[in-house]
Amino acid sequence: MSKVVTNMAGNVWKILVQVGDQVEEGQDVAILESMKMEIPVAAEESGTVKELKTSEGEFVNEGDVILELE
Repeated sequence: MSKVVTNMAGNVWKILVQVGDQVEEGQDVAILESMKMEIPVAAEESGTVKELKTSEGEFVNEGDVILELE
């Protein structure tokens, strides 16, 4: 199992995947909004989305887990 983590603090603007979706390495899985900029968060590995750890509108810090892949 691997985790997708944020690379900076911001609000979760959009989650692009759902539980059960197949994700490829490098695919954007969420978009953060910080200082009026949209920052994509990409999966570092391929896998299936097992669990979403946050929801749209929530604030996350750098290193927080967005979702888990299996």
